[in-house]
Amino acid sequence: MIKGDVLLSAARQLNVMAAIDVPKDVYQRVEDLSKKESDRLSRYVLGKILENYDAATTDRVAMCADTGLPRYYVKVGNNATIEGGMVKLEKALRQATADTTASVPLRPNRVHPFTRKDNNNNVGIHAPTVDYSFEPDADWVDITVTHKGGLFGGDYRMLFPADGIPGLKRFFLDSLAEFLRRGMACQPATIGIGVGGTKDVCVRLAKESACLRIVGDRNPDPEVARLEEELVEIGTDAGFGPMGFTGRSAVLDVHIEVAYAHTGGMPVAIQQFCYAQRRKTVRVFDDNRLEYRENPSWFTPYYRREAIE
Repeated sequence: MIKGDVLLSAARQLNVMAAIDVPKDVYQRVEDLSKKESDRLSRYVLGKILENYDAATTDRVAMCADTGLPRYYVKVGNNATIEGGMVKLEKALRQATADTTASVPLRPNRVHPFTRKDNNNNVGIHAPTVDYSFEPDADWVDITVTHKGGLFGGDYRMLFPADGIPGLKRFFLDSLAEFLRRGMACQPATIGIGVGGTKDVCVRLAKESACLRIVGDRNPDPEVARLEEELVEIGTDAGFGPMGFTGRSAVLDVHIEVAYAHTGGMPVAIQQFCYAQRRKTVRVFDDNRLEYRENPSWFTPYYRREAIE
């Protein structure tokens, strides 16, 4: 049985590691972009981003002063047992958020939308967010934390079947122009695109594909994978560099996830995950062993299942 104190300790460590150490896939991609970037100012910015990554790891401080909004993605094995159940798990995640807001520290960004009341711990009504998925034949719980900004880089548009992929490409370029030319969403960014589903599912998939797939990962559907690669090329050729400068290095990667939609529409959502990609995953086994990793492995075959089992 997974113990509550183990979950709390693991979630605390998870937040510390996510806030400080950029994932290796992101570091490598920014390094590659900096070598290829011809624009002097964009190359300078990319170099400073790499220096900031290194300084954060060396000094054990958050890689960015704005540590975003902590949120959790929890994949529960069907055979896992948790002391105190799911309520105990959620209490541990809320407590860990408050504890690491003080200890890292994380910037206390969460406020009441009207009164602006701030509990100074990133905990409040529906904060932090916890999203769930499930996995058969598993006796573990995966907890992934991301510290994602919550202001810019998100967009939604209801397209129609006749718009097709050309319409999606137009929306993609419109979104790049809206956010990237003003240096919003702190690019270079990974761009997640959700296509299909209802509006809430579409937006959820866009955020998950931005935050929970590593740079270089491709959708298992060959046609979707080709579109991902084409959009990376389009984003590279669009003339945007990091932080609002011109260049060819504003896009780290493009990830697309799909859901079956109403026959009359093709909803599309876009989410950008900035270069400070704060994410970390821990697997807590039923015997309370812990395994930390950088790849969330959120999009399993079961999660993308299509048929009736």
